[in-house]
Parts: sequence; C-alpha cells; structure tokens
Amino acid sequence: MLRRNNVTVSGDPSGPVVMFAHGFGCSQETWNLVVPHFEADHAIVLFDHVGSGRSDLSAYDRGKYGALGGYARDVEEILDALGAQDVVFVGHSVSTMIGVLAANRNPQRYRALVLVSPSPRYINDEDYVGGFEPADIDALLDSLDANYLGWSRDTAPVIMGTPGRPMLDERLTDGFCSVDPEIARHFARVTFTSDNRKDLDQVAVPTLVLQSRDDAIAPIEVGRYVHAAITGSSFELMETTGHVAILSAPDDVSSRVRRFLA
Repeated sequence: MLRRNNVTVSGDPSGPVVMFAHGFGCSQETWNLVVPHFEADHAIVLFDHVGSGRSDLSAYDRGKYGALGGYARDVEEILDALGAQDVVFVGHSVSTMIGVLAANRNPQRYRALVLVSPSPRYINDEDYVGGFEPADIDALLDSLDANYLGWSRDTAPVIMGTPGRPMLDERLTDGFCSVDPEIARHFARVTFTSDNRKDLDQVAVPTLVLQSRDDAIAPIEVGRYVHAAITGSSFELMETTGHVAILSAPDDVSSRVRRFLA
C-alpha cells in the first residue's frame, strides 16, 4: 500500500506523526507550502489518493472507491504499514471526511483531527446549508463528464477564490489535469453526492475546524455546522478567501495548526 498510495515520509522520525491528506483533483504536492512548518519536530506522512498524483492507477477499484469509506481504509492501511500511532490527521476538503471516517473506525490511533475547509454534504437539505442545490451538482457533474480538462480550467479560479493571484489558479489547474479524467469524474461524483453528517457526532478525538471566508465550495455555514456537530471541537475563521487555504495562506494555516496542537 505504500507504493499504491505513493507514500513519502520525511521530517523528524522521533517526533509526533502528522499525516496530510489532499483534496479532490490534487496530490500530496498541494501541501508543499505547509509541510516545512512541521518537518523540524514532526514525522511527516504524505500520500496520494489512488487515482491522484503518482499513485498506482492500476489499484483503482470503482467498487471500493464508490464511497469515501474506501479511501478511509487506505488511510488506515498506510498507518498500519508504518506502525504509526498517536497520529495527527490533517485533511483538506473531501479528505476531512475521509479522516473523520478513519478516526471513527480507530479513535485510539489518532491524537487529533484538523479539518481544513470541511463539508459533510455539499447539497442543501431542508434546514441544512451545503452550498449547492441538487441541480447545481447535476450541472457540475455533467460539465465535468463532458469536458474534464475544460471544466478544470474554468473551475480552478472559482475554487481558489483568490482573484489577482493567477499563479494559484494555474497550480490548481495543473493538479486537476494530472489526474486520470475517468477516475476524476468518478471521484467527483462520490465527493459531491456524499453525506457524512451522521458521522460527525461520533468523532471522539480533539478536532480543529479551519474555515475560509467566501468559500465557494464549503461556505461558512458548513464549517459552523461541522463545529457544532463535533463535540468539543474548536473553530477558527481565517481571513483568507477561497477553498484552498493551504495554497493561498499556508503560513496562517500552519500557525493555527501548531497552536492547536500545542
């Protein structure tokens, strides 16, 4: 599984373990601006979800990865292979819920969860504000199915939410374009139609929720919902905009995580 998920380990092998998990359309390289803040005194574990980055594409199984639980099993298998305990799991976007599922399966393994721009459900539902109507998600998925590369170029600036910083848009677009289109379409459907709200109140480890302002994918209402649903969690609203604060404000994200862990 270490080869399957292109696992890389760095930092201080005697320090606490921090596992960073990337979001949809990205790879472990998305964390490159955050990791240096932790390498001196933590053991760093990075990996690519199967189908992303330099993972083993032949390991992709539509049945296994037809729900986020398949990705959570991968997280547990990676940590088993490394013999890692007392782990801090830092997830971005869809990986926040993957981390929730993994921690709920084996809470004794995890020291803490850090959820950056989380969403347990992207679709509005009665009193729940997810940010999208069902028709919005259908249109998004239809557009992605019809022209994935075109969708990537058009959508990256919206997801980044950082007008005037085109280099970030390009970096996110490059990440999207490095993912196998067929796998990306399936992963997108799994991501945007998932509903993990019922999993939140089962979280039994200390949790930090980091929320950006003006996030087009996971609005503030969603972050506050996650915070309210996870007993004892902490919530911090960052000044940065957009859905990918780990690229747009890596120093701020890192300092808040370090303060939480301290």
